[in-house]
Amino acid sequence: MAARVLFVDDEENILNGIKRQLRKQYVVETAVGGPQGLELIKKSEEFAVIVSDMRMPEMDGVQFLKEVKTLSPNSVRLMLTGNADQQTAIDAVNQGSVFRFMTKPCPVDFLIDTVNAALEQYRLIKSEQELLEGTVNGSIKLLTDILSMVAPEVFGQLTTLRETAREIARSMRFMSTWDIEMAAMLSKIAFVTLPPQTLARVRSHKDLEPAELMVIERLPETSSKLLANIPRLEQVARIVHYQGKNFDGSGFPKDTVVGEDIPLESRILKVLHDLAAQEERGVSTSAALKQMGGRPGRYDPEVLKTVGWFLMAMEEEEKLLPPIHVRVVDLKAGAVLINPIETAEGHALITAGQKLTAAMIERLINYHHVHMIKEPIKISMPAS
Repeated sequence: MAARVLFVDDEENILNGIKRQLRKQYVVETAVGGPQGLELIKKSEEFAVIVSDMRMPEMDGVQFLKEVKTLSPNSVRLMLTGNADQQTAIDAVNQGSVFRFMTKPCPVDFLIDTVNAALEQYRLIKSEQELLEGTVNGSIKLLTDILSMVAPEVFGQLTTLRETAREIARSMRFMSTWDIEMAAMLSKIAFVTLPPQTLARVRSHKDLEPAELMVIERLPETSSKLLANIPRLEQVARIVHYQGKNFDGSGFPKDTVVGEDIPLESRILKVLHDLAAQEERGVSTSAALKQMGGRPGRYDPEVLKTVGWFLMAMEEEEKLLPPIHVRVVDLKAGAVLINPIETAEGHALITAGQKLTAAMIERLINYHHVHMIKEPIKISMPAS
């Protein structure tokens, strides 16, 4: 597919001439002035290269390219102008991150060579991005696959936690939910480092030895260290590191970070983790929220209020049908487990109360083919 190049100028006859000269080499789009160019960028597929004039009414080239840098950061930006003073060039490079600077009149051959160099730069950016995303996604999949094998019930809980965290983040109007979703899914990745005896005690909620309690307290730090060296997970690692920190600054980690300096995502996960622990002991959501509200300094009051409102609204909306018994292959996304899902030997894979997702069901079916899961499974479906 031919490369897409956008030219922006306030003189339409110049744009028409450029389009005639370059239409055989590229897919050329034009816009008369900065505002029209920004609208085109918002509505179109990504442009590989964007070329802008400098002197334009309403919005000059530097202002335009500065906006482009935010709207389409991968697009390589060029400036083509008759105003070639030094300050213009400095502003274009510093504010608009311009790749090359050309002056009018510009010979066609030189323009084509410059656009080709920009296209090569665009291909390098995209290749690096794809490699990075592949590395990140592969690393996350490897970690979650290991966790699902070592502690399948923990993996099931985290899958549900991820969904809840995502919906709460959306209700709080996060620009992106990716960081909190990844932090939720990887928040207990350090469970793979626990000795089998300790992991068994944690699973069965038995009392732990003092040394084991110390290890458990430092699990967020261990999880954070496992994630910190993976590209693009630096912020996720920080969220995980502070997920157990109390709002008043007490608890782990023992540092000076306090209140709103604790990442917002960490404050949300703190509430969700503690709420899940209460519910595992048989405490209802409303009773658990009330208990947590009576512990000043432990939670961000605004986060606790928002999470409580969201979960209670969900409970109100999500009325369940009477329980039914089904086989593993008949499970459907959205089903709520009435009893835990267990292996034929009686080992719990997913605890009661979890809402099943398509990914969880696929893993259960694959597991069932090899190890056998105890059937039938008692579930309830949402009335809606």
